[in-house]
Amino acid sequence: MKDFFTVIGGMGTMATESYIRLLNERTPTKRDQDYLNYILVNHATVPDRTAYILDHTKPNFFPVIAEDIKQQATLHPDFMVIVCNTAHYFYDDFQKLTDIPILNMPHVAIQEMVKKYPEAKRIGLIATEGTMADGIYNHEIEAAGREVVMADHDIQMEVNELIYHDIKENRGEVDGSLYHHILSEMKHKMHTDAIVLGCTELSLAQEKAPDHHYRVIDAQSIIVDKSIELAESNRKAARENGATD
Repeated sequence: MKDFFTVIGGMGTMATESYIRLLNERTPTKRDQDYLNYILVNHATVPDRTAYILDHTKPNFFPVIAEDIKQQATLHPDFMVIVCNTAHYFYDDFQKLTDIPILNMPHVAIQEMVKKYPEAKRIGLIATEGTMADGIYNHEIEAAGREVVMADHDIQMEVNELIYHDIKENRGEVDGSLYHHILSEMKHKMHTDAIVLGCTELSLAQEKAPDHHYRVIDAQSIIVDKSIELAESNRKAARENGATD
């Protein structure tokens, strides 16, 4: 297969399913052949990312994802997407493994945030405790000239419940009221101008419970659009050069 990209997912599987569903729904199509070519690596047994980031005695997820990247690189995809915000803890090290571009979800998300909400200055961040601790989004938000507002302990406990209990344990069941309450707390208690959803499970919550008025930066939704944009651009270039499958 030519003219394709690789999705490295399974972290978790329900969130990856959301990425694929949105990817297919948003791709402009009139026939089977209009859909995008991609390989999905749903590596569900990757060790817990947050557990390792918070405690380096826990199993390290780097060599597991690194092996996936090296295997996929032999197939020569146009680019790769890692459908897990927390896994971007090792983004620079992952990219060093291959010349094939790996989309940087946090970077792309904050670039889009600046375009969409240029007046927003206090940017709330909700994510796994691993992402909160590793500073991936903090760096991107601060580099964009904005102030990072972290969830406090009480809000973080609610975020954890939504991510790990509602979605990971209960196969994608989303308590919309809990999700909306978290957004309300970040907006009114923490006084934020916009809120970054720095976890793909939170992106699934946004997909299933979008009926609110809060300004959110949905990293997974944004990387879906970026994937389509880049894949269609590569497909067009391939057609113009006469390449076929």
